[in-house]
Amino acid sequence: MKKWSILLTTLVVAGGPAQAEWGFSGAPTPNAFVQSGDMTVELQCDRIRFAPAAYEDAQDIVAKQGLSIRFMKNGSTEAGAFQVGSDNASVGIVDNFPVEIVFLDAADHSFVLDGIARNAVLNLSMIDREVTYGLFDLKGSGAAVRALRAACGSGAAPASSASTESASMEAPEGIVYCGGGGITRQIEYAILAQRDGEWDAIVTVNGESQRAMTAYSYFGNSPVPKGFQVALLLEDRGEMLVFSDAGENWLEYGDYTYHQCN
Repeated sequence: MKKWSILLTTLVVAGGPAQAEWGFSGAPTPNAFVQSGDMTVELQCDRIRFAPAAYEDAQDIVAKQGLSIRFMKNGSTEAGAFQVGSDNASVGIVDNFPVEIVFLDAADHSFVLDGIARNAVLNLSMIDREVTYGLFDLKGSGAAVRALRAACGSGAAPASSASTESASMEAPEGIVYCGGGGITRQIEYAILAQRDGEWDAIVTVNGESQRAMTAYSYFGNSPVPKGFQVALLLEDRGEMLVFSDAGENWLEYGDYTYHQCN
């Protein structure tokens, strides 16, 4: 695995990052993505795809069998990097244009996802020169990467029975949330005493339970709303945000806010 944790290294690049917020799509293949102008970056469960502005750039990446993936704290300060090469990835052109990088080691793929989720700017550049193919703003990348990881891990077998779930739970949070629009919902959640892979919580809606993954840092570079406690990333790819402030407890799910009702 070839990677570097380079702290506070200054790198001069021309121009600024493409201004677009990251998104997530669960079908047909789970992917986190950002698109701006003529460039696209797409993260999948074991690979990434990059469509540069010019086809010649894609050809150059494949010819060199390499790409420098740099994670920037801002437009000029490098926080870390991963050097893609033939010893750690398969590099080729798919669907007539995008460069596809398939990682040979899952730990390398995870390192790249972490770098994208935790930083402000993604710099994709030549492997052998200080020449940038594309800069991407990482606003919203944290939530997109979390959703991708949840979707990629959703093939894990669920708990075998309700008794198994209850045996592995901590005591419930003690709060029941009620509300909704046309469909009234009663929602509870509990943190698992022992993780089930990536899943570390159980959420129950109207008596039906599913696993969830907690996220305590959810909003990326955006300001954290007052009272935010935890995000629950559900196995069915839904998301719940839990809040508590000034003695009030509430939960946001879909288009509705659910208030404590017990």
